[in-house]
Amino acid sequence: MKLNNKLYSKSVLGAGIFIAASLFPSCKKEFLNVPQQGQQQSEVFWKTADDAGKGVNAIYGNMRSWENTAFPAIAIESMGSDDAEKGSSPSDASYFNDFDTFTIDPNQGNISGFWNGQYRNINYCNQVLDNVPAITMDATLKAQYLAEAKFIRAMSYFRLVRAFGAVPLRLTVPKDASEYNIPRTDAVQVYAQVEKDLTEAAEGLPASYAAANLGRATKGAALTMHAKVAMYLKKWSDVLAYTNTVMGMNYSLLPNFESVFRIPNENSSESIFEIQCALVPGNTAASNSQYSQVQGVRAARGGGWGFNVPTADLAASFETGDPRRDATIIFRGETTPQGDVIDASGDNPMYNQKSYVPFSLFVNGFNEGAQQNVRVLRFSDVLLMNAEAANELGNSTQALASLERVRARARQGNPAILPAVTATDQATIRAAIYRERRSEFAMEFDRYFDVIRQGRGTAVFGPKGWKAGRNEIWPIPQTEIDLSGGLLTQNPGY
Repeated sequence: MKLNNKLYSKSVLGAGIFIAASLFPSCKKEFLNVPQQGQQQSEVFWKTADDAGKGVNAIYGNMRSWENTAFPAIAIESMGSDDAEKGSSPSDASYFNDFDTFTIDPNQGNISGFWNGQYRNINYCNQVLDNVPAITMDATLKAQYLAEAKFIRAMSYFRLVRAFGAVPLRLTVPKDASEYNIPRTDAVQVYAQVEKDLTEAAEGLPASYAAANLGRATKGAALTMHAKVAMYLKKWSDVLAYTNTVMGMNYSLLPNFESVFRIPNENSSESIFEIQCALVPGNTAASNSQYSQVQGVRAARGGGWGFNVPTADLAASFETGDPRRDATIIFRGETTPQGDVIDASGDNPMYNQKSYVPFSLFVNGFNEGAQQNVRVLRFSDVLLMNAEAANELGNSTQALASLERVRARARQGNPAILPAVTATDQATIRAAIYRERRSEFAMEFDRYFDVIRQGRGTAVFGPKGWKAGRNEIWPIPQTEIDLSGGLLTQNPGY
């Protein structure tokens, strides 16, 4: 079950209160303070608990936007990896190839799209964090709302800092034109703020919600995201502590890997955080996700676009007999477990099965698969982070136990495949965990940054143009540098 429809309908209303000029970290200083017709102004908003709820709901609503889940996210978080390539027809959106070959120009629109999408999330969060504390309302609910905003702000800054390095760190809504243009903040400080937000979020978030509010950020989500951030910083003791805590909470792996990504199992016991998407009758604006559509089977019923498709390298990387291969990849000419027959003569030999929505669920008037949630944090990630941290700290017994839980689910009781890892030396276990992460999280927008934080960029991505000292991060959008009057600086090599 998803968050109730009130979140979807209110998110559009709530979005109207946010000041458009404060969406971006750099902005021209000349602007007119003219109220926009049809939108509620912040001076008359932020008075009641209902206003606070609408403001928080607007944050969730923005997270399923094009910039957060479609082309910009694919470009920045997937195209550089060895798991994915452009797809679609050869001439369609050929600029994706520049991300794949690391020949990207800072003027490319998906760079600024991803940047602006994250800062729009952050702006919505800052509106809540600036205004909700003064509202007279239930103290526990207020603390929850503030914690939700801190969690999503932290997640957005994490996406920014791992993609671009140093970025402008804005923690409040600008009060006047002089506050719009701020410089980049060192990545170390950005990460410190992300960790601070996640610590405070975990303190204010509940462990679970009633059915009507499933999908909101929880304590488990904050702890899991903190473990992920700590993993990037190689704070292995922290990773182990956070994941041990989450492993003691009420999460578990679903028995069948393929079912994890199907709509009936959204917000399941394995899901720790998902971007919530839905079809809201009479409100297509609140049903705007194109996550599934842009990756859907090309030329199939409903008009999938066929982008972000698996590579032959990914298909060949799975261990013999691993069921996750066929649960991750839709092959041209196959019949899916849901009974859809895939055209044997389509443009692409493979498609992303994790974003797949059965054709029978397409609804006229809505984007194909617009109701498909985006899985962000899963319990299997907690287990593999726990395994990696334990191994780095010299505890091979715990590392192998956590690794085996993931492999055992994948083998589904078949003793002839995916044998338990029995090595005890750190290097061999590390390699096994790295391989397991690829098999478990392929096409989930994690592989590219996983390889970089593991220090394997040259070895894995070098053959397609990746250069050490340059491609660890993407270029700062040239439009932002221009808007800042040169206050923002470009990353080396771009």
